[in-house]
Amino acid sequence: MVELIVIRHAQASFGADDYDVLSELGHAQSRALGQALAAQGVKPDALWIGEQRRHRETLEGVAEGLGLDAATAQVHPGLNEFDFHGLLEARYRGRDRPENLHTDRTTHFRILRETVLEWQQGKIADPPEPWSDFTARIRAARAAMLEGAGQVLAVSSGGAIGRMVAETVEAPEEQMVHLQLQIKNCAVSRFIAGRSRLYLTGFNETPHIGAATAHLLTYS
Repeated sequence: MVELIVIRHAQASFGADDYDVLSELGHAQSRALGQALAAQGVKPDALWIGEQRRHRETLEGVAEGLGLDAATAQVHPGLNEFDFHGLLEARYRGRDRPENLHTDRTTHFRILRETVLEWQQGKIADPPEPWSDFTARIRAARAAMLEGAGQVLAVSSGGAIGRMVAETVEAPEEQMVHLQLQIKNCAVSRFIAGRSRLYLTGFNETPHIGAATAHLLTYS
């Protein structure tokens, strides 16, 4: 049996030139989560991350709290986020983008939701990655992580986790983005692999956040 613990990366740098870098708060979130997981008795037998910097930096903080070596993590591209900027380029090719897309959070997440739904429906010409390919690589990452036994801990991104959760509970494809937009930074989703299928046993958990650490709650 395999227990799969999948963590969304900590707060990245929204609105900055390079989003793929944790903020100072993001580093604090990852360390706090590692300590909280250690208190729960989490002892991963394997570590996995996607290829993005925010995945690695998040795992480094979590591993510090757990007393593990993040350098032992295996890397799988299936845990990467989809290319939202590339999807925007394809969707708005030849026309103006909405104002304040990358600076106003309300606008950003409204456009994200609309863009993902159009992508799933095949309404975006020449996307950087077809929806079917995105789904296939998430499945490939899941299969790779479930090949062993014991407890597996992985760091990924909201879209990839949303897709994994939606498929596990057999939700319609359009539910993926609605799940994605709920997932907090450093939130934990848990799965158990049975003999014939994967079961979702926890979603969007934040064991590191309480009354004294409410400032650690972020979504982007």
